[in-house]
Amino acid sequence: MFVWLMAATLAFGAHETLTPEMDAVIRHISADDLRGNLSFLSSDLLEGRATPSRGLDLAAEFIASRFRAAGLEPAGGDGYFQAATLTVRQQNPAGFEMTVTSGGQTIHVAPEQTSILVDKTIALEDVPIMAADREISAGQARGKVILWTGRGRRPQVPESAALVLFASESARPMVFDPEAPGRRRSFSTIVSPEVVALLKNTKDARVTLHVEPALERPAKVRNVAGILRGSDPALKDTYVMLTAHYDHLGTRALGEDRIYNGANDDGSGTVSVIEIASALASMNPHPQRSILFVTFFGEELGLVGSRYYGRHPLEPLAKTIADLNLEQVGRTDDTEGPEVGTATLTGFDFSGLTKVLIAAGKLTGIKVYKNEQASDAYFARSDNQALADVGVPAHTLCVAFDYPDYHAVGDEWPKVDYPNMAKVDRMVAVGLMRLASDEAPPKWNESNPAARKYAEAAKKLK
Repeated sequence: MFVWLMAATLAFGAHETLTPEMDAVIRHISADDLRGNLSFLSSDLLEGRATPSRGLDLAAEFIASRFRAAGLEPAGGDGYFQAATLTVRQQNPAGFEMTVTSGGQTIHVAPEQTSILVDKTIALEDVPIMAADREISAGQARGKVILWTGRGRRPQVPESAALVLFASESARPMVFDPEAPGRRRSFSTIVSPEVVALLKNTKDARVTLHVEPALERPAKVRNVAGILRGSDPALKDTYVMLTAHYDHLGTRALGEDRIYNGANDDGSGTVSVIEIASALASMNPHPQRSILFVTFFGEELGLVGSRYYGRHPLEPLAKTIADLNLEQVGRTDDTEGPEVGTATLTGFDFSGLTKVLIAAGKLTGIKVYKNEQASDAYFARSDNQALADVGVPAHTLCVAFDYPDYHAVGDEWPKVDYPNMAKVDRMVAVGLMRLASDEAPPKWNESNPAARKYAEAAKKLK
């Protein structure tokens, strides 16, 4: 630690050195602590932390226990928890039958290999089935079951199709927020590799299918929130947020390794929130502004937990000066090359928050830079978007936008670069100390066309 601190001072000059308070805080951030917490949070025991699931509930309890150990005040409506209710829409198992025949072969598809969510009974008898990887016409689709095997954007398949199935590794129920109109939809997947392989090699495939209308049930889910109360009488009622999502993709139906452990996405962000919270809580006195630490459910479903927070904030949004969201801060093996000693932000030029982190990076040996290809493109792809939409200057900080095992079962905790993650977390802690001081709050950059709508939302907050 001493050698690292001396190197930072020499590199950036005598005029930019860590204060004693900053030095004390970053000494609390440990690569071993991060490794220990992540090895549990992304373990097989938690079964990929799908929203909702038992594994997600275990993760929530673990995060709350870490906030409690750090001495944070509970910030939710139920202790450290902000409870919400989602609706789970899942396949009806009653009377399910599916067989596929082609080239003289017949395959019986098990219900656990499908997730066919329909509003009315589907009864198809020996109907032609067509594999497609590109857009098809109404004439081609008429009366057929379409199995979409293409990658990327889902197709606009004509309504003349009898049913559309999507080839996937996972068969999951549909989960939607009853407070968000228009998000409920049908969704049909099939994960049998035998069926997909059969259809790719023959043209005479036919399907018999019987499935009843989907079942719906309510499910309780929770954001986890703790607060480090500010020490300044005038500023303690203003807030800085540090956030991450603690959910992931759950499990897939087939394969030797079925669990999407989500170590980097976003176990790394979650344990970083825990570690930074513990470090900042060691300060005496606390920072002048209050710091709200929140881990969200349901990011993988479409920012569901953070959008719930935006509608039901635990502290006033008008007094929330910034949100820094952490995502994929553990892996340094970016697909475009190693990212060691670096960090990047989405919406890099959208607000003044970036300048705070650049300065913190200079103090701690982390280069905070703009990824020209990904910075703006990824702004809407994590929970910062939900806070930005309501006017709070909010960005996501990450180390690697893309890496091997992204959204794959191989994203496991031994592959994380813990010493580098600890350095990034030290930079974030220093940045939060500056945000939580009496310095002017960051503002949206109204000269940037992409940020103007967020600046307008911020004005409405006031």
